Amino acid sequence: MNGPYKPGTPCWIDLMVPDQQAALDFYRDLFGWQGEIGPPETGGYSVCTLKGRPVAGIMRASNPDGSTPDPMPPTVWTTYLSTDGIDATAKSVTDAGGSVMMGPMDVMDLGRMAVVTDPTGAVVGLWQPGTFDGAGIVNEHGALTWNELNTGDTGAAAAFYSAVLPVTTAPTQLPGAEGYTEFKVADRAVAGMMDLSALPPGVPPHWLAYFSVDDVDSVQDAAVRAGGSVMAPAFDMPAGRMAVLADPQGGTFAVITATMPGRPD
Repeated sequence: MNGPYKPGTPCWIDLMVPDQQAALDFYRDLFGWQGEIGPPETGGYSVCTLKGRPVAGIMRASNPDGSTPDPMPPTVWTTYLSTDGIDATAKSVTDAGGSVMMGPMDVMDLGRMAVVTDPTGAVVGLWQPGTFDGAGIVNEHGALTWNELNTGDTGAAAAFYSAVLPVTTAPTQLPGAEGYTEFKVADRAVAGMMDLSALPPGVPPHWLAYFSVDDVDSVQDAAVRAGGSVMAPAFDMPAGRMAVLADPQGGTFAVITATMPGRPD
């Protein structure tokens, strides 16, 4: 990836965990990422790289004053959607029935960020790039390839995201994937959406990050050996072969060997 992502496109992901170093070690061994705990002025935030390009962030869960939260928040991957005007987008979020959890705020000269909740309860980030556009490599082994909203009300979610960002929604044309919805930017699919009814009872609304891998089954086995767990064992589906995994601290993510292109590159 060279240059900023079009507004409405997922552009970055990061993980908040109790044990940052353990997460860095897990994803290094699983995907080949390089990363270390960052300097104090960034709160220790780690920008992980693959082939020298940024692929994801990992940070320690902490309160604004740096203390350890009690209770500890869940370990989650957050998807960030690109915007060229984060203050206006944040206002649109509240106008459309969502809520702003954090921000908008400056992240040095890198950009401006916010974290919001859509009306269906899914948490998502917003990113207005400054000197940092987001993921610098996608659609390769160990890199982001897709982002998917799982929600209990796809109609309300479609209306919300279309109101706050320049995205449209449409049923997928992929054979065998009836009922799946695509988010589109400039008529190109950039993310997906599915109903929570397809998942086990009790799963909350969420955005799921998919990483491209060369061999889903071997990555699934490696994750288990490293202390991770399998949420949905490797299976074939219309877009390829995938599995849903969780790291040892509970961060859930998907891996896929796609038979069709993933996110825009």
